[in-house]
Amino acid sequence: MFRSKFRLHTCKIIIATSLLWIFIDIMVLMYYTDCIGPNCKAKSSSVGNSESNFDDQFDATAAPRMGWGPVQDNMLDRFKHNSDHSDDTTYPSHLLMRWKPMPPVREKRGKHGEGGRGVTMKPEQEAIMKQKFKENQFNIIASDMISLNRSLQDIRQGECKSKQYPTLMPTTSIVIVFHNEAWSTLLRTVWSVINRSPRSLLKEILLVDDASERDFLGKKLEDYVATLPVTTKVLRTVKRSGLIRARLLGAKHVTGQVITFLDAHCECADGWLEPLLARIVLNRKTVVCPVIDVISDDTFEYVTASDMTWGGFNWKLNFRWYRVPQREMARRNQDRTAPLRTPTMAGGLFSIDKDYFYELGSYDEGMDIWGGENLEMSFRVWQCGGTLEIIPCSHVGHVFRDKSPYSFPGGVSKIVLHNAARVAEVWMDEWRDFYYAMNPGIG
Repeated sequence: MFRSKFRLHTCKIIIATSLLWIFIDIMVLMYYTDCIGPNCKAKSSSVGNSESNFDDQFDATAAPRMGWGPVQDNMLDRFKHNSDHSDDTTYPSHLLMRWKPMPPVREKRGKHGEGGRGVTMKPEQEAIMKQKFKENQFNIIASDMISLNRSLQDIRQGECKSKQYPTLMPTTSIVIVFHNEAWSTLLRTVWSVINRSPRSLLKEILLVDDASERDFLGKKLEDYVATLPVTTKVLRTVKRSGLIRARLLGAKHVTGQVITFLDAHCECADGWLEPLLARIVLNRKTVVCPVIDVISDDTFEYVTASDMTWGGFNWKLNFRWYRVPQREMARRNQDRTAPLRTPTMAGGLFSIDKDYFYELGSYDEGMDIWGGENLEMSFRVWQCGGTLEIIPCSHVGHVFRDKSPYSFPGGVSKIVLHNAARVAEVWMDEWRDFYYAMNPGIG
């Protein structure tokens, strides 16, 4: 009697334990499996249809509207494939650098041009100034009177001065192309980069000499830059190659994570670099430009430009500045310090992630000397998954000249029109007809 009761209790315990383990197994399967049961196939099919509908919707609306061709379609496929596995828009944190802002350059009282002020010429200097003006199409006498390390006023908006930027950011290499540039403007550009860039973020400065003919830009320049507190190298083209190919030479030697292109007659203002890199570290497919202030070609006074304009173009494919429309101000919540999405950029001054620069295809080597490369790069960015922005808290001054002092093999008009037509053919699809209608003598 006792033995039979014992066996009955044992069987109940075994059955209860088995049921418990079966229940646990079912819960584990439900947790790690998307679906269970006869409806699983239908649900899976439904998910597949959903993805297919997304692809159809994307291809039917976005692609034609943006004018993407087969190359861009391949990029889109790769983007969708990559997005399933990893985020390729960010940097691994161990590759980023801590930084601290540079102190402002102290004003040297009594010296010419300090605080960004202009130089007043004496009457007896006027004749020689006009004579030498033709060499560079700016007042070289005034430039040579100004210190290479001159101070500037902090012209940023008040809110910009108190903005907080990421504590870890990528490094940048500065690429500056020059051809027969004046000594003082070239070296003032270099010193403004050194004096106003966080040292840990400034990897190097690369000066690309595009077949200059002036003696002081030879060994004298190499000896001088060897003494600078930041690694600075002089690269030289074998023959006159033009801005586009010279920049490609510089980009090939970049070791920083970000390439920052500058012209050879600029002055970087306080806090110019941090706002640019702060946008790229958030998304390495963001291409950023500073507000380009004006340095007078006559007095070298530093004049702050408006932050209420963005880059556009007309149907002759000439770059133009236009007033920022209300819709963009609304997108920025009326915050004038917020990044401004711009249709195109001026092209002389911008920062771009090095890997993304080559993912885009870099510059079109079929374009000659100068002209149109800014629109071509702008179209590349927008049509290949990137974002192009002007950063109002970043300011760089630039010497604007009425005309170029450089020669263009074949003539300026021929080269510029050739480049513009190439932009239209490659990137504008049927919209290129507007360009040809405005330029009937081309093609």
